[in-house]
Formats: sequence, C-alpha cells, structure tokens
Amino acid sequence: MSGRSGTIEVAVKKSKTKDIQKRANKWNLNWIIGGIIPIILLVSWEVAGRLGFIEAHLLPAPTKILDEIIEMGAAGTLWGHVGTTLFRVASGFLLGTIAALILGSTVGYFTVIEKLLDPLIQAFRSIPSLAWVPLFILWMGIGEPSKVTLIAVGVFFPVYLNIVSGIQGVDRKLIEVGKIYGFSSTQTLRKIILPASLPSFLVGLRSGLGLGWMFVVAAEIMGASKGLGYLLVVGQNTYSPHLVIASILLFAVIGKLTDSLLKNIEKKSLSWQDSFSNQR
Repeated sequence: MSGRSGTIEVAVKKSKTKDIQKRANKWNLNWIIGGIIPIILLVSWEVAGRLGFIEAHLLPAPTKILDEIIEMGAAGTLWGHVGTTLFRVASGFLLGTIAALILGSTVGYFTVIEKLLDPLIQAFRSIPSLAWVPLFILWMGIGEPSKVTLIAVGVFFPVYLNIVSGIQGVDRKLIEVGKIYGFSSTQTLRKIILPASLPSFLVGLRSGLGLGWMFVVAAEIMGASKGLGYLLVVGQNTYSPHLVIASILLFAVIGKLTDSLLKNIEKKSLSWQDSFSNQR
C-alpha cells in the first residue's frame, strides 16, 4: 500500500514539474514573439542612423541612447530618477484605485447613489488632465502631494468606469440566487457582485495604470527636481535629444513591465473562467 502511494506522489510531482516547465516555455515564447517587432524597429533605426538617413541631432541612434542610460546608471543618478517616478506612480495608483473601488461599488450597486453622484463624476472626467495642474499647485504647492493627487485623478476614472460597468452587467440570475439564500445587500455585494465584476475591475486597473504613467509626466513637468519626467524637461532645455528619447524609452520599458505584472495577476485571478484566452 505504501509503495502504491509513493508511486502516486512521484507521478503527481512529475505532473506538476511538467506543468511548470510548460508554463515557463510558453512565457518565454510569448516574450520572444513579442520582441520580434521591437528588435526589427531598433535595428532599422540603428542602420538608418549610421547610414545618415536620420540626422543624429534630431534622432540619435539606439546605441547612443543606450550609452546615455548606462552612463546615468553607472553615475547612480538613473536609479534615483526611476525610483522617484515609480514611487509617485505607485502612490497615485493605490489612492486612485481605492477611491474608485469605494465609489464605483457604491454607484454601481445603489441606483439612488448613481443618480446623485455619477453625473458629477462624469462631468469631472471630461476635464483635461492639465487643467488640474494649476489648481493642485495652488492648493498643495509643487511638492509630492500635488503630483500624487494628479496621478490618482488619472487612475481613478478608468477604474471607476469599469467597476460600475462590471457591477451593472452582472447576470440578474446570480442576484436571484443570492436572494434565495437570504443574502443581505452587503453579502450580495461581497460574495456575488464583486467576484462577478472582477474581470472588468482588472481591465480597469490596467487602463488606470496606463493613465497613471501618462499623468506622472504632467506631474513631474510641474516643478519636479527628480524623476523621468524631470529628465525630459532637462533634455529639452539643454537640447539633448538622446536624454529625451532615453527617458521616453525608460517610460516604455518600465510601463510595459508593470502592465505585464498586472496582466499576469489578471490571468491567475481569472483562471477559473472557461474563456477563450484561458484555452490558448
């Protein structure tokens, strides 16, 4: 009997190992396929620059931009700028998501609250992001609070919209099942509505994160002394296109990495769904 149980344990371990290897191979393949077009563009860019088709003072070659990034990294200045920008985005993302989760859940579930608050929130959503900048500076100065608040505003609206849409799109049959089991409003919201609206919420998080990276540029342009947005301003003022493009590429790379992290969380959180993406 013990020999049979040992054989079963070995078979289970082998199955888990194969599953892990399969996921790792799939992850590597996805990164390889996703890197084909960027590599082609970078190589074409480098060749065009070396052959003189692109003027170096307008668009430096990728190798020169890479040298600039390595030089800043070796000097130790790069990590301070990247860390500051990451802190601002993370803080604004957290605050915006919390506010969107609270208001979105309330507005999506209670019709009266929706009629009271949603028109005002939609009006605020139509205000351009840069219009908030002078107001936040007047209220909070040019320090960290105004920058984090601006990022939080950018994150709030897509997360809020997706939560409201997800809650209001929940199948009514699920609500009826909750009533049959005698769920209270709070239990229905927590056990049925929020899990059912999770896909929309996760999509909203990714959209909000993308806007957070956009808003951090506006936040750091308004009087920052550190950050990738600050490097953009320095590159513009010193007429250093290699510094400007290096900052843009860093935004792209870090933004992609953070989005991939959220996408991985989304995939694991929704692994229970019998969806098309989970079958691929």
